[in-house]
Amino acid sequence: MNLAVLGAQWGDEGKGKVVDLLAPRFSVVARYQGGHNAGHTVHVSGQKFVLHLIPSGILHPEITCVIGNGTVIDLDALLSEVEMLASLGIEVGDRLRISNNAHVIMPYHRDIELLAEARRGERKIGTTSRGIGPAYEDKIGRRGIRIGDLVDCSETGALAGIVRENVAARNRLISGAAMDWKVVLAQLAVSWERLSGWVTDSSLWLARARQAGQAILFEGAQGALLDIDHGTFPYVTSSNATVGGVCTGLGVPPSAIDRVLGVVKAYTTRVGEGPLPTELSGSSGDRLRESGQEYGASTGRPRRCGWFDAVAMRYAVRLNGIDALAVTKLDVLDGLKEIQVCTAYRKGSELLHDFPADSVVLASCEPVYETLPGWSWLTEGVQREEALPPEALAYVARLEELAGVPAVILSTGSDRIDTIFRDNEILGR
Repeated sequence: MNLAVLGAQWGDEGKGKVVDLLAPRFSVVARYQGGHNAGHTVHVSGQKFVLHLIPSGILHPEITCVIGNGTVIDLDALLSEVEMLASLGIEVGDRLRISNNAHVIMPYHRDIELLAEARRGERKIGTTSRGIGPAYEDKIGRRGIRIGDLVDCSETGALAGIVRENVAARNRLISGAAMDWKVVLAQLAVSWERLSGWVTDSSLWLARARQAGQAILFEGAQGALLDIDHGTFPYVTSSNATVGGVCTGLGVPPSAIDRVLGVVKAYTTRVGEGPLPTELSGSSGDRLRESGQEYGASTGRPRRCGWFDAVAMRYAVRLNGIDALAVTKLDVLDGLKEIQVCTAYRKGSELLHDFPADSVVLASCEPVYETLPGWSWLTEGVQREEALPPEALAYVARLEELAGVPAVILSTGSDRIDTIFRDNEILGR
């Protein structure tokens, strides 16, 4: 069985831990979109791994990891990640495949994104300013550079012409120190020498893996509500974080996806700008942020925190055909007397049960809450369902009822072992 694991909120749901947990059931873990703006954190026996481009399955020595054509790759960030893993005892070796059609984040993309965000002023998106958006813009504008293009980094080749034109465009936009296209081209040549052994036609490679009966876990980055087409536009990422991105971002057919697992926190967070209907201010929001250590793994930025939003969750379930949920950070709610869940939105006199397509409308909505009892027992580190407080089980049951799908994984802490598996059949075991 092939399984897609994706975020069902605004990102940072804990996908890294879930993918790491499930990886031993699969032969391949394949990443289908996003760039090094993603931060997938995995804790194993007290050791912390933060991965940005390489799929979380790399921590298991028997797993082959694929970075698909739907991603955008900062070459320095990728090679630094390989070195980081080696320093922690994880050798990538021949267990990595990189699509020859994945686009490269160039040095000028970062400069252009910083300029664009500064020009937006109060209308800023809140990007990570790592060049992700401009790299996707160049891809759509058909002036991007793909990994496979790096095979010829000579100053007389086709790649040199593209680099020269793009650097010249950057220099016209940005005053100050001009960028030298020859230096950029030389840097690409150095990177190619280091990573060329991993580059392949990943769509063909995955097809052959499927034909050989190898099970594949498809790993998404960010979350469904940040999807470029279906998220809270314009406050979104630049790629398709929803399940459709699996097909376009890896070159596999829809029939390759057998099940979809949506990862959600037991509450809601968001980084950057854009509407967040259940956002909490003051001490309530601070309490969730500090208890959950809600700071970006990639940027360190504090996350905005709020109560669980069931309207947004239902939208993500419908949009992605989610079969089951993995609920993370249940332990962050320990000690609360009452917990609220948003079950609908109110816009003026109108009651909305469906997620609005317009971000302006969403920003004007007020959450309609249902109050549930909290629990005083600690759930942190609990690994058996029967050891959970009855109120925690009731809370999870209510989330299942509102979502219309079961919660098959409950995470009660940051470490790999702090997990409860409730239904292995849905997960293909």
